[in-house]
Amino acid sequence: MIVCLMISIEITDNTILDKSIGIFSGLFNNTPLTQIFKTFIYGITSVILFLTSFYPRKYKSYDILSTISSLATSNNYLTSFANNKGLNKNILHKEKEYINTFFLGMIFNKMSEQFRIIEYSLIMLLALSGVIFLISNSDLISLFLCIELQSYGLYLICTTYKNSELATSAGLTYFLLGGLASCFILLGIGLLYTNSANVNLDGLYVINNLSNIIDENLNNWYESYYISYSLLILSIGLLFKISAAPFHIWSPDVYDNIPTIVTTFVAIIPKLSILIIMLELVHYTGNIYLGTNITWTASLLLSSFFSLIIGTVLGLSQSRIKRLFAYSTISHLGFILLALSVNTIESSQSFIFYLMQYTISNLNAFILILSMGYALFFYRSDNIEYNKLQEKNNSPIQLTNQIKGYHNISPILTLSFAITLFSFVGIPPLIGFFAKQMVLSSALDKGYVFLVLIAILTSVIAAVYYLGIIKRMYFDEHDYLPFELKKDNNIEDSNMILNTEKLEILSEKQDNTNIYISNYLSITISIITLLVLIFILVPQEFMNLSNILTLVLYVSK
Repeated sequence: MIVCLMISIEITDNTILDKSIGIFSGLFNNTPLTQIFKTFIYGITSVILFLTSFYPRKYKSYDILSTISSLATSNNYLTSFANNKGLNKNILHKEKEYINTFFLGMIFNKMSEQFRIIEYSLIMLLALSGVIFLISNSDLISLFLCIELQSYGLYLICTTYKNSELATSAGLTYFLLGGLASCFILLGIGLLYTNSANVNLDGLYVINNLSNIIDENLNNWYESYYISYSLLILSIGLLFKISAAPFHIWSPDVYDNIPTIVTTFVAIIPKLSILIIMLELVHYTGNIYLGTNITWTASLLLSSFFSLIIGTVLGLSQSRIKRLFAYSTISHLGFILLALSVNTIESSQSFIFYLMQYTISNLNAFILILSMGYALFFYRSDNIEYNKLQEKNNSPIQLTNQIKGYHNISPILTLSFAITLFSFVGIPPLIGFFAKQMVLSSALDKGYVFLVLIAILTSVIAAVYYLGIIKRMYFDEHDYLPFELKKDNNIEDSNMILNTEKLEILSEKQDNTNIYISNYLSITISIITLLVLIFILVPQEFMNLSNILTLVLYVSK
């Protein structure tokens, strides 16, 4: 993946991309827009792959020997007990070794199942190949094949956890409904070919641009509104793939039931490729009318409206955190589709910027959920609801109440999560505010006042469940206690001096400074959080990138 990333960066510097490069007889087309997003996807996927490469948590072992000695010094009962047994340092060293081995083994055995699945990274790369090919696609047949290659990799990775009934059920649901969406895509492609006798997207764009000057006497074989209806059917399948409302019904269940590491990939990467191909479709065919002053992109406006409403309203009632993030994604897709359907230079710029910043913020949110869950393996809870949760090893945090009072456990992770959620809300001066401001400004310039008001209203309402999570983390009390170290009944040793009571005393001596997440997680979270937080100080890179890509897209028109 790193080699692909380096090659992609090197190719981006090539000036020949100014006019784009067609490969494989025009089946694929490489442009600055597709090349930048390829590089971006390589980077994001590398971050996600690294989540599965290291042990996700570690424990800084405190000195059991010194703890026992301090207890023996301060506790008259333990001192007399040690004197009566004639204890020496050799026995204390044996106690130290036993407790450390038992405690650390208990913690590190709680690792997610992807460490035992050798095909895991291979399936991710299989899905990624479909994503990369789809971005550069320039043919209707290869469009369908690339979407299926991407989708089959996602179906497989959802069901890779064979011992998980929930993941298997979610993967089957995803497969069945994804197959239905593929039927709409294939139907739209078939109708486009039937009407225009052409499967190449460049040829379709040419026919579309010439449709207004074709002589009516020569127009028996071609009707422009046929293409509009075909693109409308095709857009239904594409909207289904990215879980935009009202075709969103599968995403909350799938996101919630599959392991969190898999959710990180499924929720981010596939949407990027489909949205980029939709950007090109809208850009080159947005002037085809269904009727008087109504283009086929009106379907995107309608989907944007439903996504804003459904993603916000249904998100208010969610108590499971990944379902809440699923509805949050639907709500943000409303902003992305609004920018896409406006189809101006300013909206295309805001579309690219919003897509990139939301991908980064969403990635940070999922990594934080994973990291916060890993730290909770060092704690126990008497809450019956928490203890009844299934597959806690694969999805440590499933309920929003599980991060209640988390500020007292890890203040740094809590602060980073709060910054990310504030960015989702659109609080200035975070990066999410500027993205929403750009989308709303471009929509107002086009005259979509009603949708802008709906977007502002839903943003305010969505702040309720985002701020509710922050309120739970900072102002509520958590239900966790340090793990009780209990002696293994299978080990018989007459020299063991520590019974359950003493082990509980030791567990109370633990403090949160002994609990760490791995360096990779902490470094990644720090970099992304700083990017979200201090964007206002260095906005030129992202803004200039979106400006250049938009200008290249419109100049090539």
